[in-house]
Amino acid sequence: MLDDNLKTQLKAYLAKVTQPFEIVASLDDGAKSKELHGLLTDIVGLTDKITLKLDGQDARRPSFAINRPGEETGVVFAGLPMGHEFTSLVLALLQVGGHPPKASDEVIEQIKGLEGELHFETYFSLSCQNCPDVVQALNLMAILNPDVHHVAIDGALFKDEVEERQVMSVPSIYLNGEPFDQGRMSLEQILAKVDTGAAEREAAKLGEKPTFDTLMIGGGPAGAAAAVYAARKGIRTGVAAERFGGQVLDTMAIENLISVPHTEGPKLAAALEEHVKEYEVDIMNLQRAVKLLPGRPGEEHEVQFESGASLKAKTLVLATGARWREMGVPGEADYRNKGVAYCPHCDGPLFKGKHVAVIGGGNSGVEAAIDLAGIVGHVTLIEFMDEMRADAVLQKKLRSLPNVDIVLGARTTEVNGDGKRVTGLTYEERASGEIRQIDLQGVFVQIGLVPNTEWLKESPIELSERGEIVVDARGMTSVPGIFAAGDVTTVPYKQIVIAMGEGSKAALGAFDHLIRS
Repeated sequence: MLDDNLKTQLKAYLAKVTQPFEIVASLDDGAKSKELHGLLTDIVGLTDKITLKLDGQDARRPSFAINRPGEETGVVFAGLPMGHEFTSLVLALLQVGGHPPKASDEVIEQIKGLEGELHFETYFSLSCQNCPDVVQALNLMAILNPDVHHVAIDGALFKDEVEERQVMSVPSIYLNGEPFDQGRMSLEQILAKVDTGAAEREAAKLGEKPTFDTLMIGGGPAGAAAAVYAARKGIRTGVAAERFGGQVLDTMAIENLISVPHTEGPKLAAALEEHVKEYEVDIMNLQRAVKLLPGRPGEEHEVQFESGASLKAKTLVLATGARWREMGVPGEADYRNKGVAYCPHCDGPLFKGKHVAVIGGGNSGVEAAIDLAGIVGHVTLIEFMDEMRADAVLQKKLRSLPNVDIVLGARTTEVNGDGKRVTGLTYEERASGEIRQIDLQGVFVQIGLVPNTEWLKESPIELSERGEIVVDARGMTSVPGIFAAGDVTTVPYKQIVIAMGEGSKAALGAFDHLIRS
């Protein structure tokens, strides 16, 4: 099952195991059970610390539990955790085997202090880059707290469950049999939701922090770069982010970050955070800015957050980024995660063999259509303009695919459904005004980005017609001492490498402002 190179790497990891444990498999005569048996046999053959038992009684087959002798840790994988989930498997093996997690002491104590039986189930797909964060977080919670249990379920393998629960987006999380949340979640986000007093305690702690010299609002490439450059100047630096990594966390393949031929969004986000942590930067995660109170010249600026926290700083770098643009048509919001999706890599496998539409003919839309064509039964790409805007090489590839239709000059007017899931889409031919309908099961929206500046609408910060923050050559906004960088600004070409440069420039501008004022 595992090639020699992977076995060598895994053996090195398993050398860190300090306590014996066992894998208890529940198998049947199917092909996937045979594959799983092969995988588990390879794993136990790499260390004498693991014992394989084949007498599991789990109704989901194939599946396996990772237990300490005489003790159920509550960690179960239903399916084969390969692809993006192989890392989740390795971490679970190490942590059950006694290797300490990377979580802070404070977070570990918070997990151990959770009360009540918490039975989590997470549906994932092997191609989903957002799923491992959720799987790994819930696995760790189960390992550290005997009242927490977690089953990670490959949605493509257990289709009956997916259909019964109408899972149309991954990761989909259930708690004690009821829907808990969907989409990427960090360990801290999950804890904040199950530990209801956590946000209030954190807000109180933030309110006691002294004034920052420079505070970054946002932790994507721009915010991270700004934090590194500011901290290197020796000034008091902080980063307050809704989620560190920003939109990069939702990006699959990154092949245009200079000097890095290929990486993936979550890997880059982790590297950004590690780099920032090399310096004395106060990182405050899960903080969504809701109001800016700019100070007068020479005074402190204040930012208020959804949690109730408030922070003050002499200078600010606003780097709140952007999010996927929505169509804004009837039915889109009603069927979000019920057939309307924004991440083809994550949710594509759930539509295997089905008919889906991709909205948007730019690079993102065409790439999504190409990827989906290899999974689903049929793809219809709908573009508003009379020609696609994607690179020529992508258009050529798309037109070569036999299960793809391209509709140009069309305006999507409605997402249709039966109350539970998407059943079709309505569009208008712009040239003739004729209304047409397509029967389908999924709609993937890929029509660009919208800046996260709603919280600034009542502030004196100048915004463009598109809602972007207007900045000068140094990254400064219309308010002295407040700078901005990245996708949230008017700087053209929304690229990671550009955001990093703009963040660095904004931090240097903020430092220059500090020493001059």
